Amino acid sequence: MFRMIPPGLAEAARLTRQGRLKEATALLQGSLAGTRPKPTPARPATRGRIFEVDPATGDATPPGRAGFFSRAQGRPRPAPPLAMPEGARFLRGGFGAAQGERAWRLYIPASLPAGPVPLLVMLHGCTQTPEDFAAGTRMNALAEAEPRLVLYPEQSGTANAQRCWNWFQPGDQRRDQGEPALIAGMVRQVMRDHAVDPRRVHVAGLSAGGAAAAIMGESYPELFAAVGVHSGLACGAAQNLPSALAAMRQGGGTSTVLATARPTIVFHADQDRTVHPVNGDQVMARAGAAGLRAEVERGQVPGGHAFTRTRHSDTAGRVMLEQWLVHGGGHAWSGGDAAGSYTDPLGPDASRAMLDFFRRHG
Repeated sequence: MFRMIPPGLAEAARLTRQGRLKEATALLQGSLAGTRPKPTPARPATRGRIFEVDPATGDATPPGRAGFFSRAQGRPRPAPPLAMPEGARFLRGGFGAAQGERAWRLYIPASLPAGPVPLLVMLHGCTQTPEDFAAGTRMNALAEAEPRLVLYPEQSGTANAQRCWNWFQPGDQRRDQGEPALIAGMVRQVMRDHAVDPRRVHVAGLSAGGAAAAIMGESYPELFAAVGVHSGLACGAAQNLPSALAAMRQGGGTSTVLATARPTIVFHADQDRTVHPVNGDQVMARAGAAGLRAEVERGQVPGGHAFTRTRHSDTAGRVMLEQWLVHGGGHAWSGGDAAGSYTDPLGPDASRAMLDFFRRHG
């Protein structure tokens, strides 16, 4: 049976395409509650697909404006400079194919040993850049301590006005199509040009990047040994913009469960007002948590947030899935550095937790 879409969603999608995000959100909430607020006078429309907003203000960054919104400041700022040890390199490059082209940055640590090393693919969130994401997650610094290559694919402003990965578009959710094909092509390019251990390639992302990471893990299981989803959504949670808005607010409608558990680590905060935390549960459910033994641990960051960590193990005792729920946190990388946008230094360290998880899978 087909599920009827609430009538307000089409109008919400139109407002979203025009950049009128506050109105679209209010209309969506009103439609779900059975009311229909009156739109405010129209503002000039922005070009392209706009999909994530500053959670503190509800505003969207106009396309073409330099910088991005700082969650703390609520206004654009330039990407922070990245300090690197002598001998380290942060290369610029790009990849093109029939599906299009995207730029990337690749961090090569000064401490990189000879021989095959792990590769971590990091997918930034909306309005972010690779440099910003690297600063906020501190993943380059961690790559020096635990040597690995770190690849940062970069979404373009022409593909999405907010530089969001288009996780909600059917053509960007499937193997060998759209953005998954481009990201996979970048990974293979790096593996061809550098000494990468093919058994230790992992992918992680934040928000729209987290949703894209979930898609990559399912679309290319032979390429990625494990997946990290931070404040994201499950693969298949939406098929268009209206269903994406609904999924962000109340969870997606996907009911597919993988036949075997897919090694996945999830971070989500229970006060996330941009992507509802139920989406973290749905990522875990789709990854195959049913049938695994769950072990729950509660903790507290000194001077910071409390958290609940749930580990799901198979019959051999191997932790296949790991879920962190950060109590009191918002839509931000847990334990991140304030030098980057969308970070919460008071949360448990998501970067270290993900690397620990990836080390056990690959």
